[in-house]
Amino acid sequence: MNIILLGPPGAGKGTQAARLEVLRGMVQLSTGDMLREAVAAGTPVGLKAKEVMARGELVSDAIVSALIGERLDASADKGAIFDGFPRTKHQAEALEMLLDERDRKLDYVIELVVNEDELVKRITGRFTCAKCGTGYHDNFRPTKVTGVCDACGSTEFNRRPDDNEQTVRTRMAEYRAKTEPILPYYRERSLVRQVDGMASIDEVAAQIDAILDGRAG
Repeated sequence: MNIILLGPPGAGKGTQAARLEVLRGMVQLSTGDMLREAVAAGTPVGLKAKEVMARGELVSDAIVSALIGERLDASADKGAIFDGFPRTKHQAEALEMLLDERDRKLDYVIELVVNEDELVKRITGRFTCAKCGTGYHDNFRPTKVTGVCDACGSTEFNRRPDDNEQTVRTRMAEYRAKTEPILPYYRERSLVRQVDGMASIDEVAAQIDAILDGRAG
């Protein structure tokens, strides 16, 4: 089974994709993670993408398609979860070609529907322990003792530089302008299903399971 998880940055696509990977043996193809890995490794692709990502803009289709094609070839025997791709109609058409070339097809496009203002609060409050990587949130999951990691006791924390309101709003504007218009492309193929992206992680997961198991309309 091959599916797309669609929604603006911070909607929870990565969280749900990781869960499906563990429970259903699928492979998560997250363009965001792949690009960050390339940036961290200092590859030519990573260096090109670094400045674009810091501004909250989209990287080129050529870079994204190349990364996706490589991952599909490396996981030919597993179902794929596309997280953060496609983001444009051109990418949607490119994905169709990538799948056709490998005798695969797309089963569902699952849209996580969210409230933009609430999503900004969700994203901008995120931070992680610099030592062990445990994730926190200013409002929803603060540390038990201010400034001290619950897991390891470290007093050093990191926030992603692009987790600020201006960049988040820019990324959402990009999503509305370029990604939302691909929905009609998939609706014509009767592939789109919607879930409440503002619900709890478990509730969203249950909605997705119902779709994949054929229990949802």
